[in-house]
Amino acid sequence: MRGYLLDRAARMGLSMSEAQADKLLAYHKLLVSANEKMNLTRVGEDFFEAADRNYLDSLTAAKYLESCESVIDVGSGAGLPGVPLSIMLPCARFTLMDSLNKRVEFLSEVCRTLELNASALHMRSEDAGRNPAYRERFDAAVARAVAPLNILCEWLLPLVKPGGKMLALKGPNAEDEAREAAFALSELGGEIQGIYDSNVPERDWNHKIVEIIKTGPTSDRYPRRAGMAEKRPLKGDKK
Repeated sequence: MRGYLLDRAARMGLSMSEAQADKLLAYHKLLVSANEKMNLTRVGEDFFEAADRNYLDSLTAAKYLESCESVIDVGSGAGLPGVPLSIMLPCARFTLMDSLNKRVEFLSEVCRTLELNASALHMRSEDAGRNPAYRERFDAAVARAVAPLNILCEWLLPLVKPGGKMLALKGPNAEDEAREAAFALSELGGEIQGIYDSNVPERDWNHKIVEIIKTGPTSDRYPRRAGMAEKRPLKGDKK
């Protein structure tokens, strides 16, 4: 299983060490065990499926974060993409944020057991975005399979420093979501840098990464109170 990770990571252009592969294996064991008690991931305990669909898929974002010192994973859930990225990028300090306490407890256990340069945070993104301890404090914010891009921008961009970035790990409709998010980006101080293919070898998922640069401070109007971004997404003149 270690060899599988090392081989496929190399084919993705990632320099994964044996120690990093071993940490991913340990993470898999922790996740499978916790998943028996709470619904953390729909991917079963089959290692090879989980390796491709969860761990390596998360690591497609690694090369866009190599220069970042602080990264927040919003809606981390089972720790995806934050835990694999923290394993791969040990020099970056990761914050794994989720609104459900039982998930945060699991993430804290993972951080301790794997000795990651990371910590878990029990908080909603809207609250974090208005908290001076977290607002515009991160070099990058990432999210995977959390929400449509126009909603995600309101949750992530307030956390990112001007000049930093957000990464959204998306499916094949990323370009459509990017067009839908144009107004949100203009309101929140973001600009799309690129939309990139992010596929795992021998998989035809057509996954994408949307990279958004924080071009300036986010208005104090955002994020709105909890639930508003989903109830009334930023679209054109609708706020």
